[in-house]
Amino acid sequence: MIQLSNVYKYYKTEAHRKVILDHVSTVFEQGWSYGLLGVNGAGKSTTMRLIAGTELPNSGKVRRSTRVSWPLGFSGGFDPLMSGRENVHFVARIYGEDPRKVSRFVEDFAEIGDYINEPVKTYSSGMMARLAFGLSMAIEFECYLIDEVTAVGDARFQARCEEVFRRRRENTDLIVISHSMATIKSFCSRGAVLVDGRLMMFQDVDQAIEMYNRLNR
Repeated sequence: MIQLSNVYKYYKTEAHRKVILDHVSTVFEQGWSYGLLGVNGAGKSTTMRLIAGTELPNSGKVRRSTRVSWPLGFSGGFDPLMSGRENVHFVARIYGEDPRKVSRFVEDFAEIGDYINEPVKTYSSGMMARLAFGLSMAIEFECYLIDEVTAVGDARFQARCEEVFRRRRENTDLIVISHSMATIKSFCSRGAVLVDGRLMMFQDVDQAIEMYNRLNR
């Protein structure tokens, strides 16, 4: 279960204050997958980072009683001066995993060759995405966060990504951000719509999509 308790999140600019979550209290129940919807600029990615714990609210609390991933494919936490392997070992230790086991999986999956031992700052965007996705799949979570993951690599590598992710999601929950309603309906049975700082929860994903479509008219 992921519980938001009176969560207030805003960004302050010189001109105004942009409120993302306006003292929101809600629950993402375990055993269900949710589509997180909202118009552009509503704050979906910020909300995802709050759920992941990679960003903190201005006030209120986010409680997790399940093991939650970082947003799938997210590579913002990599240290650019450390090698790919060093970054993988560092993340593995944070999550209490065997660094050598995780490193073997990522090295085999990412297929970036000797670059695994080079500083991440030397990586292309494609190599960074391969490393990040491989690391996301190397550590098993009870809830995966997916924020508009785009296709990585060639068709063969994309097929590998889809297959390993298919196996992962058979026994895990998902919270998914996507502008593709087909993707949302494929992955999710429930929905949440973010609008004007409110997070409206729906037991039926079709109802959430209907609300989202009305907002987009």
